[in-house]
Amino acid sequence: MKKLFIDLEICYKCRECTAKCSYYYHPDNQGHVRCMALAAQEHVCRRCEEPPCVNACPQEALEKRADGMLDRHSMRCTSCKTCTMACPFGVIYPEIVEYKTTMCDYSKGRADSQDPVCVGSCPHNAIKFIEVEEDPKKDIYAVRNGQFFVHTVKWKKD
Repeated sequence: MKKLFIDLEICYKCRECTAKCSYYYHPDNQGHVRCMALAAQEHVCRRCEEPPCVNACPQEALEKRADGMLDRHSMRCTSCKTCTMACPFGVIYPEIVEYKTTMCDYSKGRADSQDPVCVGSCPHNAIKFIEVEEDPKKDIYAVRNGQFFVHTVKWKKD
C-alpha cells in the first residue's frame, strides 16, 4: 500500500515550503508541514530531561509526556516561536510552528488513484507517495504508527 513519504533532510534545506495540500476539509491547509512537525517530535527531538522549549512557552502550549516526547497543544499556541529559540538543539523549526492548526489525512483512500497534490507541487521532490517500509539502516522511519514515513537522521541517546 502506498504511503506518504517525506524526506526531512531535503525539507530542512528549504526556507519556506511551497508545496500545496489536497486536504479535503480545509482549502488553505498545509498538512504536509504538520507532518514535518510530528516527525520532528517523534524522531528528531532530543527529549531533554528539563526541556527549555517547554519552560520557555508563555502559553504552556508544550508539555513533556512520560515517555519524553512533546505534545503541542495547538489551541494554546500563539506561534510566538519562543520554543524554537529556546531549543538548544535547533530541533523545533520556526516554519513548523504555525498559529493556525493544519491537518493531514496521510492520503488515505485516494479514490482517484492520483498522487496527492503535495507530491506534485514540491519543487524539490521531498514528498512522495510510494510503497515504503521502515528501514533504520536507510534512516527511514514510520511516524504515528505507520500513518506516514520520513527520511531523517534520528537522534539516539547514548
